[in-house]
Amino acid sequence: MGNTFGKLFRLTTFGESHGKALGAILDGCPAGLALDLEKIRMEMQRRKPGQSKITTQRKEEDEIELLSGVFEGKTTGTPIGILIPNEDQKSKDYAHIANAFRPSHADYTYFEKYGHRDHRGGGRSSARETAARVAGGAIAKQLLATKGITIQAYVSQVGEIRLEKPYTALNLDLAEDNIVRCPDPELAETMIAHIDQVRKDRDTIGGIVSCVIKNCPPGLGEPVFDRLHAELGKAMLSINAVKGFEYGSGFEGVTIRGSQHNDAFEQRDGKIHTLTNHSGGIQGGISNGEDIYFRVAFKPVATLMQDQSSVNTAGEAVTVSGKGRHDPCVVPRAVPIVEAMAALVLADYLLLSKTNKLEAI
Repeated sequence: MGNTFGKLFRLTTFGESHGKALGAILDGCPAGLALDLEKIRMEMQRRKPGQSKITTQRKEEDEIELLSGVFEGKTTGTPIGILIPNEDQKSKDYAHIANAFRPSHADYTYFEKYGHRDHRGGGRSSARETAARVAGGAIAKQLLATKGITIQAYVSQVGEIRLEKPYTALNLDLAEDNIVRCPDPELAETMIAHIDQVRKDRDTIGGIVSCVIKNCPPGLGEPVFDRLHAELGKAMLSINAVKGFEYGSGFEGVTIRGSQHNDAFEQRDGKIHTLTNHSGGIQGGISNGEDIYFRVAFKPVATLMQDQSSVNTAGEAVTVSGKGRHDPCVVPRAVPIVEAMAALVLADYLLLSKTNKLEAI
């Protein structure tokens, strides 16, 4: 029913924004993987609400509880159960929309599909669900690290403020040094000021998260329908508020000729490489060993602290007033979500290319 992602490395999430807890079942993780719980905690802290003035002020520590699948610090190969309690719900903030449809939310579509919906914070459609994805992705990251694969995402655009430098000219580690997660310190301050002004205007703004995957071995991916970039695209488009995905040269690639766009091969250090990387590390739907890079576009948050016109369940005109605690821009907190979903995709394809034993990977 659309709650599970992956083929061999499978993540199923459950829970609602204002329910008792969120959670995940991670199945297919090989036995023998030593888990660093502090690293999982750090990933959860990067996504959690209330972390700065430009994010929602909902206070959730997002501490996880491992219910199963781990013994003496190592995975057992059985399903890993993860629980994330909800501790700071203010459901009364949503009482006024119990029978009204908020513009550009899932209220109407959920009502039409199910005939009954949890209006508190959007229920299952809330971006709060992504906490479970980050928990599962944090484990996937540790699996990938055994092969030296790293994933780093960062904010490259907020509104019209764009980071023009290619990722190869940036120190991506600097992204965690500021609250907007942009690796250009000067541009980060401009982005922060812009988001803060949008917040003061009781409005919202969108942006772009870029992501770079390094040390991915060649050969990951499947032909035709299960191409690696197709699965990455599905993973990213499954994230709340995502409106677009492009990899490699993306849409800009249409502006140049094939003679300029083709990535010529050469042998370097005993391995085959490409001189350029317009392909974004993927050719024919399969990784070629070069850096995989892509961009994910996020729309402005649909909840505004302003009055908006809409209709209720009876089709009558109503005014929807903005209430509650919401992000004026999602991209700072979306960075770890993008990384988590990318990690889940690569972990799955890594297992598909080998066997379900850690030592064989």
